[in-house]
Amino acid sequence: MTSDTPRVLVVGAGGIGGLVAGSLAEIGADVTAVTTNPGILAAVRDRGFRLREEGEDRAVPGRIEAAPPEGERFDVVVLATQPPSVEDAARTALPTLADDGAMVVLQNGLCEARVARIVGPERVVGGIVAWGASMPEPGLYERTAAGGFTLGRIGGDPDDTVRRIGALLEAVGPVTTTANLMGARWSKLAINCAISSLATIAGERLGPLVRVRRYRRLALEVMSEAVEVARREDVRLEKVAGTLDLDWVALTDAERAAKVGSAGLTAKHALLIAVGLRYRRMRSSMLAAIERGRTPAIDFLNGEVVAHAATHGVEVPVNTLVVERVWQLARGERTPGRAVLDELYEATR
Repeated sequence: MTSDTPRVLVVGAGGIGGLVAGSLAEIGADVTAVTTNPGILAAVRDRGFRLREEGEDRAVPGRIEAAPPEGERFDVVVLATQPPSVEDAARTALPTLADDGAMVVLQNGLCEARVARIVGPERVVGGIVAWGASMPEPGLYERTAAGGFTLGRIGGDPDDTVRRIGALLEAVGPVTTTANLMGARWSKLAINCAISSLATIAGERLGPLVRVRRYRRLALEVMSEAVEVARREDVRLEKVAGTLDLDWVALTDAERAAKVGSAGLTAKHALLIAVGLRYRRMRSSMLAAIERGRTPAIDFLNGEVVAHAATHGVEVPVNTLVVERVWQLARGERTPGRAVLDELYEATR
């Protein structure tokens, strides 16, 4: 990517993609969004990208299409779909990617490898999203948690392409780069496995859930299993947002066995409360997918932990049951609610 004014294609116009596209359009970037949702397409074409931040609304005119424009080439393709759609999105957008262009993978989970098999690892930039957004109605994008991005390459140092994409995304939030993308990915995966999945099962936003000790305990156990698998993968975990140390958060054997709380365990519960307060307004995108009859991304979150654990002969009983429960919700065999989360807690004692 050599252009000082890159052309950007954002594939996916849900909460994250819509806010990215709208923010780039607001600074005058050459950006085109793509959505297969006719309601979003009509709303943005009629009223622009409506951005809501800290209670203030503004409308930003911008281009949106139903498919990547044929015959056009883009320097940067931002993949902002839900994880189950990321490979189809990469294949669909690939003909529009410039020869020296890059695809930016914003999905949760470990999607860089999936996209790399389609476009080549040298054209993939990983983008970890540390902020939240929702779409209360088609074309309206509300930021629900502050934060920015961490960008990096698969198994390599950040290069000029990564830095140029980072400068572009500063319009959305602060950007840092990393030479340890997989370490940052696994740390974020561990958190998402707890936050997103447990909120999906309960059918609630995160804020109220972290006030309940047994739910915090479940979250700690989910993250601890993910950290153990990452260690077996020889991944060096990165601190999330520079402060949240997953190696420290993971429960020790003594903490798992303790009948009463230790000082360290109390500190870990306190940390989860703080995380919950930061993301208290965030609503799980997996829950929204289930409500809309779509495929939840559970196989890209806790399912990744389960799959990688199997290759190392590691047991991850809590993550395994989380995957089962979410699929039961998706099939309509259960209804989201705290009763399901309580049953999960009891089943894993």
